[in-house]
Amino acid sequence: MTVLAEIHERHGASFREYDGRRVVDSYGRPDRTHRAVRNGVGVIERRCGVLRITGDDRIDFVDNAVTNAVPTADGQGVYALLLDPQGRIETDLYVYNAGERLLCFTPPGETTSLAEGWRETTFIQDVTIENATEELAVFGVHGPTATEKVASVLHGGAASPDERLGFVRGSMGEAGVTVIRTDNPTGEEGYEVVCAADDASEVFETLTVRGNNAVPFGHRTWETLTLEAGTPLFETELDGTVPNVLGLRNALDFAKGCYVGQEVVSKIENRGRPSRRLVGLSLDTVPEPGAAVFAGDSHIGEVTRADSSPIRESPIALALVGFTDELTDLTVRVDETEIAARRESLPFVDGSARSARLPEY
Repeated sequence: MTVLAEIHERHGASFREYDGRRVVDSYGRPDRTHRAVRNGVGVIERRCGVLRITGDDRIDFVDNAVTNAVPTADGQGVYALLLDPQGRIETDLYVYNAGERLLCFTPPGETTSLAEGWRETTFIQDVTIENATEELAVFGVHGPTATEKVASVLHGGAASPDERLGFVRGSMGEAGVTVIRTDNPTGEEGYEVVCAADDASEVFETLTVRGNNAVPFGHRTWETLTLEAGTPLFETELDGTVPNVLGLRNALDFAKGCYVGQEVVSKIENRGRPSRRLVGLSLDTVPEPGAAVFAGDSHIGEVTRADSSPIRESPIALALVGFTDELTDLTVRVDETEIAARRESLPFVDGSARSARLPEY
């Protein structure tokens, strides 16, 4: 649920429901807003859940559950996955070491079940797991001038963090904030600004109207930005997929200790290739998710998501296809008709920074 409905409405926002949460869809003219973000900087109220993990065993507990090494130093973060015993992704999450606590940012629909599942496995460990979603607001700042934007409004002696997924503490106006450097899911320089929910109005207004100019944008623009950047998302590509298939190497630490699903992931890595891979396609019509992809007469996979790219001004799609399939003579089934498609290199659009989730095989 957005914590700023009235303010978003004053900016001309329309809304939609996502995982039971009301979020901004767009502020009107999403294609124009998309270009404004690509050419400058934009601000979005992010939809995410937040778990707060405290206790002496917090780092070991989370580290033993996820696919990447949890940082031990305050001010650092990591992108990681939680897998089932078959190596399939149950959720993705960002884990930040905030001194006496860890903060785990998750897809909004996964927070409650993750907290319940982890509480059932704490046993004698000194770990407390709390859902802090309603206590915090999170804003994304993305675009080639994102660094200048954040620097123009961040005070309290803090400079914008240089390290990917590193963070600093400071203030914006009278509000205390934490500023995280992202792993560039939009294909542009990016930051997330975290504040208390009670301070959300002041922080959003600071980000949009003070310092350097920034345009507010909604989740429709977020989806086209991340699609152009070749970033697989939880809802459309990650959920239920083995991470090797998506080439998510930034989420995997093959040298770390045991976690659920590690054996499957390691076997695929040692074999040298997964059964499928994520590829980019361009075509003349936007297909539905799940649309069949063919190479000649052979069915080789399905579209995961597609949209019309505001920058390329044509439809693009991500698809999961067989790893060894020849990607020639491609078609996609749209309304019972086979539409010609072309393999495209990812990202579809080169921005100011490359997404850390770009598939790497």
